[in-house]
Amino acid sequence: MKPLHALFYAATLLFEPDTTVQWSACDPSLGLDPMLQCGFFKVSLDYHNRFIGTAQLALVKANATQRRRGTVFMNPGGPGVSGVTDLNGTSALLLDQTGGYYDIVSWDPRGVGSLTVPGDVFCFDRPEDIQAFFNGTIELQGIEMTGNFTDAADIQALLAQAGTMQQKYEGLAQRCSQYSDGKYLQYIGTAATARDLAALADALDGPGSPVNYIGLSYGTILGSWFINMFPERVGHVVLDGVLDPVKFGTEDIALSGWGMQLSDADRVYEALFTGCALAGPEGCSIASAGQTPLDVNEDIQALLQAAHDAAWANASVPTTSGQIRSLLREVMYSPNSWGLFANTKWPQLVQEVQAETGGNMTRRSTLRKPAENLGVPYSAEAIICGDSKDPTGANMTDVFNGIIATSNHISAMFGAAWPFATYYCPFWPIRAVERYEGPFNKSIAHSILVIGNTFDPATPFSGAKAVADELGNHAALVRLNGFGHTSQAEPSACISDIIRAYMVNGTLPQGDETVCEVDEDFEVFAGVNTSDIFRNMPAIDI
Repeated sequence: MKPLHALFYAATLLFEPDTTVQWSACDPSLGLDPMLQCGFFKVSLDYHNRFIGTAQLALVKANATQRRRGTVFMNPGGPGVSGVTDLNGTSALLLDQTGGYYDIVSWDPRGVGSLTVPGDVFCFDRPEDIQAFFNGTIELQGIEMTGNFTDAADIQALLAQAGTMQQKYEGLAQRCSQYSDGKYLQYIGTAATARDLAALADALDGPGSPVNYIGLSYGTILGSWFINMFPERVGHVVLDGVLDPVKFGTEDIALSGWGMQLSDADRVYEALFTGCALAGPEGCSIASAGQTPLDVNEDIQALLQAAHDAAWANASVPTTSGQIRSLLREVMYSPNSWGLFANTKWPQLVQEVQAETGGNMTRRSTLRKPAENLGVPYSAEAIICGDSKDPTGANMTDVFNGIIATSNHISAMFGAAWPFATYYCPFWPIRAVERYEGPFNKSIAHSILVIGNTFDPATPFSGAKAVADELGNHAALVRLNGFGHTSQAEPSACISDIIRAYMVNGTLPQGDETVCEVDEDFEVFAGVNTSDIFRNMPAIDI
């Protein structure tokens, strides 16, 4: 019989995190660039109780092309976006922006992907089960409204669904907590991921080493938490497409979290219809010859109105205005997709809505529905709601009234886009075992670079300015005079030069705010660039 101390030692090894990473060729089934390398890294599930067990993170690396100085870690946002997959598409840009002197490493954080354990959060066995669970609700059809959501019938119709949707979300919460992934929900959160980042840096660059990091979108929340949880370890850090961590960490995000992110969303929509009008029917099929930007907007609104009216006449129509609105919201993120959307997807939507208004309900909608997404994980909800404040007693009527207010006062186009992850949080069953709630203005070891777009549909420039203001002399603020989500949405040699100077030489721009322009040769529509759109945007609030 083994001595008790030997058994105890053997048991502790089962809970021992890794201290090194073994890199190898990526599995060919992942379809990644063969120049990338992959690995796994074991971390504590709960950093305050090592005997809970370990998690395993899936990693990917693009090797430095110059003499290696260390590692730059990258989180692409979401939350729920796979870092492994994203780096496959952005490694060349990031290697260029860091001068080639750093390995670029990304990973699928806990709660994300099929290779990390715990990975994607599932609450149903099959996509068809989601369809059945939410059948006949706004979860699948979206919210029907027009204008800025002032029509009494639309308001009454939405509020009448509050009881049903609250029951559905409470039922979903129970399903998620009881599903096979439920036991991990309390260990999926940003504070734990910030500690994972520190552990990765220890393994790759040495214990206590400065941590270099590029975070986009939600990745800026991870970045803000990290630099304030580990201020002494801040190396070269870039936050791009910034969420205000103070608002995110102190307000009830179910009621204000999505709305506060939409303050510039309608301006991005204005850019789309302005660029379309400038391109004309040859470059944008939404436009007719001689139309002004406001004329194009009227045509888009007319299609939304027709889809809205068809859904009021027959609730089973395959394409609803709510679905079209949600699709448009996604399109706003990437100006390089506007031409493709306008010339391929839009004509399909027109045909579908015309079929509905003509009484032909046999045509299948080309819009994606949740049940048609293989897998449909609830990873974003698990992370955002796990990080959020404890439930305040808000109910679905409160959520709906917040949506109406957002549509009235902040974003007429996208305030009613449904669903969104924050709306699950009042009913989500579990919060993370560790949440960071501030302060967010600690004195950090090195100054950081904060970047925002003039008009970003999801992370308004005000978020970047708020973070820079919080950090004072420890942050440099840069604004890309463009559209879309994060500075990666439109190419800018100016932005790349600033990031490269910072990463290679530690040089940051001086002054309160530096402005960069989008490259002139980047065309949003054929023959139309970003500066053309800025010069021609209507001087009115839609």
